[in-house]
Amino acid sequence: MGRLFTGATLGLVIAGGAYASTVDEGTFCGWLFSATKLVNPFFAYLDPEVAHRLAVSAAARGWVPKEKRPDLPILGLDMWGRKFSNPVGLAAGFDKNAEAVEGLLGLGFGFVEVGSVTPFPQEGNPKPRLFRLPQECAVINRYGFNSEGIVAVAKRLGAQHGKRKMDETSRAPGSSNDDIKHGGKAGPGILGVNLGKNKTSEDAAADYVQGVHTLSQYADYLVINVSSPNTPGLRMLQGRKQLKDLIKKVQAARDEMQWGEEGPPPLLVKIAPDLSKQDLEDIAAVALTLHLDGLIISNTTVSRPDVVRKYPVAEETGGLSGKPLFDMSTNVLKEMYILTRGKIPLIGCGGICSGEDAYKKIRSGASLVQLYTAFAYEGPALIPRIKAELAECLERDGFKSIHEAVGADFR
Repeated sequence: MGRLFTGATLGLVIAGGAYASTVDEGTFCGWLFSATKLVNPFFAYLDPEVAHRLAVSAAARGWVPKEKRPDLPILGLDMWGRKFSNPVGLAAGFDKNAEAVEGLLGLGFGFVEVGSVTPFPQEGNPKPRLFRLPQECAVINRYGFNSEGIVAVAKRLGAQHGKRKMDETSRAPGSSNDDIKHGGKAGPGILGVNLGKNKTSEDAAADYVQGVHTLSQYADYLVINVSSPNTPGLRMLQGRKQLKDLIKKVQAARDEMQWGEEGPPPLLVKIAPDLSKQDLEDIAAVALTLHLDGLIISNTTVSRPDVVRKYPVAEETGGLSGKPLFDMSTNVLKEMYILTRGKIPLIGCGGICSGEDAYKKIRSGASLVQLYTAFAYEGPALIPRIKAELAECLERDGFKSIHEAVGADFR
């Protein structure tokens, strides 16, 4: 299988080289993204976790297409004083250890979120821990925060940050600032860092604070992950008192650090879709009281919707992601938009497989959206397709920007 994959890749490279000499850069870029559809099916024959590791390695080595075509202006937006070229991001869980940030941002995502990162390295749960439901474009995982730890991640992000600074200072003296695509701290795109706690830690707040102290200098935004179903006791941190105490400690840790003109990175919380109305009301009250910078809605679900119960793999423990999660996560998104009165930026995550799905999240209150499972199944070709479809949806309904469409279903 390895030889087959290598041969297919080499064939694409050779054919691409011949084709590149006859077309413009934009056309060739589109061809490369389309060509990944030929390679992507080979991953389905591999063990899911092996396929995941290969995909991360390919992105880390630059063996993925690079988006050269600029995003349509209608997709751009400003959030937290940062410019997003488009609102489509890659959710945490794909690049857990910040190995492939540059390659993933190069695919055309507006932002990429790495992690979850734990203070100390940990193996996560025993294998197998990743299960496919291809018929429903869904996945069940129980990884359990497998992480190389914050030191390893800090070294990678620090090296990347330094490289970008050198690239900026080495530009020709005559080039103007207008010629520089600033993006975020990681380059032409925004980087989020998702923080987790170690499984055996008894002081969750200390784990998140340690993550802030070590990694916040490299992040355009930070996420407190209290909603993974695969770490015992983690979701209990979503309770009103527990969450309020946790956020206050993490905010204090962030704010006591030295920051330049751009200030500290925004702090977000990622919540579960399996919450009661009272839970959502409590979270909204805490977020408003503490002026939280944003919420990500949502993580995976421990429930099993009817559409997946007929499959034997549905009996596996872990969090379900992908298309069957869309309605549940979107309903929670709508509820939270109403409860927070649109005052807190929301990121819609869960089950996005098309531009129409992304558009529904935005109309339901999301300013940004994230995907993962659909990307795992469809590969890089999914990204330009979703962006093009989203732009078509906005134009069809007369919106001139993403901001105009946010929460449109409630106005």
